[in-house]
Amino acid sequence: MPNIKSAKKRVRIIEKKTLQNNMIKSTYKTAVKKFENAVDAGNAEDAKALFVEATKKIDQACTKGVIVKNTAARKKSRLAKKLNAIQA
Repeated sequence: MPNIKSAKKRVRIIEKKTLQNNMIKSTYKTAVKKFENAVDAGNAEDAKALFVEATKKIDQACTKGVIVKNTAARKKSRLAKKLNAIQA
């Protein structure tokens, strides 16, 4: 445990930021899971709507710095690939 006042404050800030990051990460993972469930069920129109939502959540996580830009691009590309496969 830190003894210095500024170090104690940093610990509190880090805990708060960690909770925010986990919340953002959880929301985009949930959106991706909903999309993948729709793809597995074969619902093309639901999958298309959920794809838009999932890419939006991934972009938000990328903007907030929770995931890296290239990781976000890779995830969106893989989701688009799945969407195109179900529509074909």
